[in-house]
Amino acid sequence: MKGRMIASTGGKGGTGKSTFAILLAIKLSNDGEKVVLCDCDVECPNDYLLLDEEILDPEPVYRELPELDEVKCEKCGLCSGVCKENAIFWVKEKFPLFFIELCSGCGACWITCPNDAIKPAEELAGESFVNKVNRTLWLVTGRSKPGIAETGPIVGEVKGRAMKLAEEVGADHLIVDTSPGTHCNVIQALLKCEKAYVVTEPTPLGAHDAGLILELLQKMQIPPEIVLNKADVGDKKPIEKIASGFGVSIILEIPYSDELVRAYSQGRLEDMVDLI
Repeated sequence: MKGRMIASTGGKGGTGKSTFAILLAIKLSNDGEKVVLCDCDVECPNDYLLLDEEILDPEPVYRELPELDEVKCEKCGLCSGVCKENAIFWVKEKFPLFFIELCSGCGACWITCPNDAIKPAEELAGESFVNKVNRTLWLVTGRSKPGIAETGPIVGEVKGRAMKLAEEVGADHLIVDTSPGTHCNVIQALLKCEKAYVVTEPTPLGAHDAGLILELLQKMQIPPEIVLNKADVGDKKPIEKIASGFGVSIILEIPYSDELVRAYSQGRLEDMVDLI
């Protein structure tokens, strides 16, 4: 894609990363830029709610899962040994047991099997949606099926659809709104991003998790900048200390605002775009 791919992330939940992602998308769109916003929090997407959009016409998202052919299986256990998710349980002289809810669909087991006894089988894992919010802003939403523990592959598929859409419409920016945390689906959302905004808050937990996500971004070699939300509520010194330790700038401080809370709850964040 021709445009930049940037992420809104933060480690801790509830810091306002989705709010910031939406405000940034609206601001860029108002400036005449073409923007695709991708909600990669597939277990609990809410960007469409905050934009007061209705998601319709789902496109299915599939994942590949292992299927055992007991006729070919020699009960060697190699598949269990290569499974990083510990989703395969094997006892000597017994067929391996697959815990599908833990499987990431990486394919290591069927690649490793010397007898071609494991084949990938497609399973519906979730769905994605596309909304045209206005003339220059599109929203891609991903949603996983309930009960799926490893949603990284779903995030990858949803983000791929967003990248394809960004290419089709000639987007100047693809903004990736990640889920909270530093786990696999966050990593999947961050892949190929040129920059990440770390949205945090001046609380002990906000500081702790900001440090974790900054460490992850450092390992992924993605340049970060910090957005401090509710900046006037708590003690921001721990955030400043962490930022200094990582050599990262706090580029924006957003004060607590009752008006922003009301706009958030009423799905009219576009009224608050001047905050950034």
